[in-house]
Amino acid sequence: MRAKRFRTAVVKTLPVMAGYIVLGMGFGILLKGNGYGVLWAFAMSFFLYAGSMQFVGISLIAGGASLISIALTTLMVNARHLFYGISMIERYKGAGLKKLYLMHALTDETYSLVCTEQVPEETDPQQYYLLVSLLNQAYWVVGSVAGSLIGSVLPFDTTGIDFAMTALFVTVFVEQWLGTKEHRPALIGVAASVLCLLVFGSERFLIPAMIAITVILMTIRKQLEKGETSNEQ
Repeated sequence: MRAKRFRTAVVKTLPVMAGYIVLGMGFGILLKGNGYGVLWAFAMSFFLYAGSMQFVGISLIAGGASLISIALTTLMVNARHLFYGISMIERYKGAGLKKLYLMHALTDETYSLVCTEQVPEETDPQQYYLLVSLLNQAYWVVGSVAGSLIGSVLPFDTTGIDFAMTALFVTVFVEQWLGTKEHRPALIGVAASVLCLLVFGSERFLIPAMIAITVILMTIRKQLEKGETSNEQ
């Protein structure tokens, strides 16, 4: 059973592995290009593990930003994870101490897999979620360390590497769009984000957009659940 659960988790996380290895390498190369070696790459990917914030963090650290500035920037960049966590309360219920790591490892891609993929039959959901989360972080750590090591021996032009995370977000969005018949949540997310971007500007739109998306989805939750039930039938 454990072997079956592991194989299933590996198969389900293969798209994330492909993205995380490449993106992690980009992060490691960029970090090395700014004068920070493999230990920094490992520590940031293991303890921080924040994807896009790690790319932002390079410029903050290199620029000598204060801890307060780094903390506030991290809150702004990763504010969406507050809403991720709220939506996962019921799903992670009963996870015990594992919940601490599940919270730490709840990236965009892991959230996508946990929410959309069916847990294999006769498998403890909490164990499956834990395995998916561990595998995804392992991919990111391996990619980051590999990128740092490669950056140590080969010269790289790091221009544009930080755009790789945006590309992964687009890929995840397209995959979710193609994998479900219910597109209203995606359309609401896009519309709310664009509207808040126009109203609040690129520096302040994230939190208002997430609040608007959450309120709208909670308001029409029953309609969405009925739609999903109809599609399954």
